[in-house]
Order: sequence, then C-alpha cells, then structure tokens
Amino acid sequence: MATERRTTRWHFVFGTADTYRGKVCSIGEGVSLRMKKMMLLGALLLGFVAAGHAQESRQDASISFQGVTAPNVNGLGVFPMNSTNTGGALASYRYMLTPRSALELNYSFAQNTIYYNNVSYGGKVHSRQQEITGAYVYSRTYGRYNPFLQAGIGGMIFTPIKDNGTSNLDTKQNTNIGALFGGGLAYEISPSFDIRVEYRGFATKAPDFGVSTFKTNRYYVISMPAIGIAYHF
Repeated sequence: MATERRTTRWHFVFGTADTYRGKVCSIGEGVSLRMKKMMLLGALLLGFVAAGHAQESRQDASISFQGVTAPNVNGLGVFPMNSTNTGGALASYRYMLTPRSALELNYSFAQNTIYYNNVSYGGKVHSRQQEITGAYVYSRTYGRYNPFLQAGIGGMIFTPIKDNGTSNLDTKQNTNIGALFGGGLAYEISPSFDIRVEYRGFATKAPDFGVSTFKTNRYYVISMPAIGIAYHF
C-alpha cells in the first residue's frame, strides 16, 4: 500500500511538471508571436511615414541664373534713360500650401549701368540692383512637367557704385516698390530635383538716384528670364 501511494504521488508530481512546462511553452510562444506582430506593425508604420514624407514634400529651394533687361524710358527732361543688359543670380524659397498653391520668397542680384541723356546734362550710374519679393504661385502637374504662374509684390533696391562707372558722386540709393509677375515650367529629373525655366517681370518706377536731372516720373518693366535647379525637401 505504501508503494502504491508513493507511485501515485510520483505520478502526480510528474503530471504537474509536464503541465507546468506546457503552460510555460504556451505562454512563451504567445509572447513571441505578439512581439513579432508588434515588430511587423512598427515596420509597416515606419514605411508608411517614410512614404508619406517622400510624397508630401512641401518645400523647395532653388538657385538660378537670370538675365536682366529693361526698355528705354522717356520722361520730363530725360530722352532716354537706357539700361545695359546684364546677368545675375536668383535664389528662391517656395512653401506648398496645397498641391497647386504655394508662397514664394525671392532674392536676386545683378549689376549694370544706367545712362541718362537730356538736353542740359547727361550722366551714368554704375548700379547694383537687388530684388526682394514675395509671390503667390499657382501650379499644375502633368507627369514630370509642372507649369506655374506667379504674382506678388516687393522692392527693387538700386544702389549706386561710386567708381569710374558713375559720373555723379551725389547719387543716392533708391528703394522702389513694385509688382512681380511671371510664369514658367519645372521639369522633374528626380523626386528631389527639378529644372526650372521661368520668365519674371517687375513693374516699378524708374530710378533717379536722388538727382533731379535723372528724374523721369515714369514706370517701366524690368524683364528677368531665369533658368536654374530646385531641391525639394
């Protein structure tokens, strides 16, 4: 009888150990499966975030070479005011409000010589020309091509360079407010870069550099065609 009770006890102990090990294995497998599911879910979320970031690039910065040309201006005693053609640099930052609408900030720089011809006195000014403008940009997308239109306001700063290219050393800096308008085409060469070709015009008052004999009281349009590259981020 004692032997039978011992055998029964040992069977009971073995049965409890097997059951415990089975439960441990079952719990371990469940935890491992949940961890795998969580890791897979995390990887999918990271992938969606990365894809969304790549598709929703809302900003770009561009650098361009631009030409600068302006028509002759006749007014008061000046016949005409003539500006030499030149080249310069344009830097722009664009922020997309929607897939079709954006706000843009521009800064451009160029140097040229402006000649004033009148009956009593003629002169010339070697001038540094700087543009600071803000604009609204409307664009469309056709595959890799993105045509756009823009309109805005800003200032054109005409600063006399007092060297041999300036005949009157009493000239002063002019900051003339005006309107920016234009349009262009961007061609996407990769998800991050595009080539941008555009025409930009700036309508403003002709500068006189604070010299009465240079005054025309006329408005004119400075034409600034540009080509450059933009980086999206």
